[in-house]
Amino acid sequence: MMTSVFSNSGVSDERRRELLFQGEVFVYSASPATTELIGFARELIAEAFGGQDPETAQHEMPVDDFAKLLAGLKPRFIHHPRCKELLPAVIEERGCDLGETYFDVPRMRTSTSNDYLVSGISYAFHPHRDCWYSAPFNQVNWWIPIYGVVPENVMAFHPRYFDQPVRNGSRTYDYAEWNRTSRHNAAEHVRGDTRVQPRPEEPIELEPQVRVVPEPGGTLMFSGAQLHSTVPNTSGRTRFSIDFRTVYLGDVRARRGAPNVDASCTGTTLRDFVRCNDLAPMPEDLALEYEAAALAGVS
Repeated sequence: MMTSVFSNSGVSDERRRELLFQGEVFVYSASPATTELIGFARELIAEAFGGQDPETAQHEMPVDDFAKLLAGLKPRFIHHPRCKELLPAVIEERGCDLGETYFDVPRMRTSTSNDYLVSGISYAFHPHRDCWYSAPFNQVNWWIPIYGVVPENVMAFHPRYFDQPVRNGSRTYDYAEWNRTSRHNAAEHVRGDTRVQPRPEEPIELEPQVRVVPEPGGTLMFSGAQLHSTVPNTSGRTRFSIDFRTVYLGDVRARRGAPNVDASCTGTTLRDFVRCNDLAPMPEDLALEYEAAALAGVS
């Protein structure tokens, strides 16, 4: 499998989703809506860090203090009502139908340099597919850097595995159980992370890999079925980024999406999604259908 990267493509959202589900990746330049989104994120970050440079504060702060700061900052961003206004604007700029497209809450992610904080609130993700975590196979991931990024602190795609199975621990993962027991205590894991998460159970060949380096406010879009990982950050700076996910209702109903080559988790994340134009929840009948299919081992 060879992954192509489409830059500022003018294809329709329908065609883009088809290509994403085949393993292609799209990247777009910063836009008015994404510039507003990262501007808002920078305001919250500056308020949290006071006079310190957030990208280099890790070199001045005890790791426990840094983790505590993030434990306050990240939920504030995730649940801020302003995000529910800004995200649909970002999604609309990319040509999506706001009456048919659903999104989940935006996460503010951090990747600290030189193994300063790699667990819990600033988890460094091993190679994984979001679909190992009960994400639907029609999920599209959006990733936006808040400040400048470099190849040494972004993420890596491992395209040879898009259609090649990887033995993994998703069979033990249930989304409802994760929410009940593990999701809300990330900040407690500062010097190690004991939460059980799906991970590869065989060696992964990290090369060839693809690293995309967007400008601040640039948008990277890829399938939730892509095998990807956090690059070991050796840049000397903490990376701050935003990610969120979308699904198109027609894809959910028709079960159009990327192929399931190796996921065997149960549950579904569909209830996390709300409609762009009015914040209506995902229809419950669809969430129930996906849960039943997961229990039956059907993708």
